[in-house]
Amino acid sequence: MNKAVFPGSFDPFTIGHERMVQRGLQLFDEVIIGIGFNEHKRGFIPIEERLGSLRQFYADNPRVRVDAYDCLTVDFAISMQARFILRGVRSLKDYEYEKEMADINCHLGQLETVLLFAEADVASISSSMVRELHHFRRDISPYLPQGLVYPSLMSSGRNCPR
Repeated sequence: MNKAVFPGSFDPFTIGHERMVQRGLQLFDEVIIGIGFNEHKRGFIPIEERLGSLRQFYADNPRVRVDAYDCLTVDFAISMQARFILRGVRSLKDYEYEKEMADINCHLGQLETVLLFAEADVASISSSMVRELHHFRRDISPYLPQGLVYPSLMSSGRNCPR
């Protein structure tokens, strides 16, 4: 069985991430969404909520698994018996970073990294952009997968006149 880990903070999980999972399922038998936890970063959405919301969102798809981890991505992938890491690339800057990470992951764990270029209509969407829009009370629903619910996002950000 060919498994791929799709790692990220997914804070929040966007329609761009959803597309990567869909495209990954065309290439792999199973896609494991790995929510990385970094104790030095304050999350926007609590990791337990990201984990629960994504598990519920993909509950009807046995080919998608959602787990959290607090180790190196390569070690998480090996523990999941995955041979591939799936990553999305939106820009040249992303590509340069991903190339370096792919080299390290191959060296440390003999894992292959598969890079998929973001589709044009979602290439400018990032979790940080969604967080910024939410902070200023803008509608973020166009950027989140339909049916994915984050209870903590129901509360509004700062009051800012338009």
